[in-house]
Amino acid sequence: MLCIAGFVSAEMALGNRFVFTQTHSESNSMKIHEYQGKEILRQFGVPVPRGYPAFTVQEAVEAAQKLGGSIWVVKAQIHAGGRGKGGGVKLARSLDEVKKLAGEILGMQLVTHQTGPEGQKVRRLLIEEGADIKKEYYVSVVTDRASQKVAMMASSEGGMEIEEVAKTNPEKIIKVFADPSTGITDDQAKQLATGIGVPAASVDKAVDVFKKLYKVYMDTDASLVEINPLILEGDGNIKALDAKFNFDSNALFRHPEIVALRDLDEEDPAELEASKYDLSYISLDGDIGCLVNGAGLAMATMDTIKLFGGTPANFLDVGGGATEEKVTAAFEIMLRNPKVKAILVNIFGGIMRCDIIATGVVAACKAVNLKVPLVVRMKGTNEDQGKKILADSGLPIISADTMADAAKKVVAAVK
Repeated sequence: MLCIAGFVSAEMALGNRFVFTQTHSESNSMKIHEYQGKEILRQFGVPVPRGYPAFTVQEAVEAAQKLGGSIWVVKAQIHAGGRGKGGGVKLARSLDEVKKLAGEILGMQLVTHQTGPEGQKVRRLLIEEGADIKKEYYVSVVTDRASQKVAMMASSEGGMEIEEVAKTNPEKIIKVFADPSTGITDDQAKQLATGIGVPAASVDKAVDVFKKLYKVYMDTDASLVEINPLILEGDGNIKALDAKFNFDSNALFRHPEIVALRDLDEEDPAELEASKYDLSYISLDGDIGCLVNGAGLAMATMDTIKLFGGTPANFLDVGGGATEEKVTAAFEIMLRNPKVKAILVNIFGGIMRCDIIATGVVAACKAVNLKVPLVVRMKGTNEDQGKKILADSGLPIISADTMADAAKKVVAAVK
């Protein structure tokens, strides 16, 4: 499942120009569940409510018994926001109610604005103690590409989608930019705390939390840390009531303990299969499969398809070292999507030679017994040899010279 909204929301609130690169960036990140994120926060000294994960109704009841008290929160654990609005977060005031709610939420197909209409099956719960909420805030940490610094954003409008706040009340989003060589300063953290209206008696606690969140972000190689809401309790304490993490996949080799938290049930099977072949693949909603080498060219290709009235079915970057095996795997993955009615291959032969791609395309077409129209556009190294291989293959491949020509032809083939 592709779910980029949290990352995009932070980027939009930051005020960066949003382009399709966010999708590629997000394809290169790993998510974890809220309860796992809170355990990481706890390790860094960020206050979080006590809670236990539960995979069965019985475990949910046992978790509530261990927590004690008279109010518990039963929370669905999926890699998407908006769980409360979708019915995935409920308050229980008795053990019987914990049992009832856990039974209702476990196994449900939870639909939120981030899951799409198909929803996401709930396989895990977090049973958490109740909190004395006096005020809700928002805080996130994300890299600002424009300044090449780490941006920490906070808002007094906690519990809301941050892009809505950015749209309707942008003045309520406070931003500071930390130089990675020095980190966030006490003054910057205090600027955030006072800017969102944290009471004077709790400012020092908020400053401490903000500095620890920055450290979490840097030390775990995260691409996003988002707490929504961060709460002020009745006793003046500051606590993270939610936790959303994205991690840079390119840095996961440094963090086997984070890799161990990966939940494959939350990921698109096609994207998992693609990762085995070192393919960057993201499922989309259209009907034109795209196979391209290079993320920038892939995004331009999808934009061009849209320009001429088509809709891409996927983002697929085979990279600069595509082999016959990788190209065949790419075709197989694309064709598992029943919506795909045509495929566009758009190759710029720089590092990758056109003749190698052409050989791979021909082999892939024969291996998968291709039955949908295929449009191929090649430019660059060994372009003529590549075109000859395609022409001599005996396959009904539609050739194109420019991106516009390729897009027009593949859209026409679909129609």
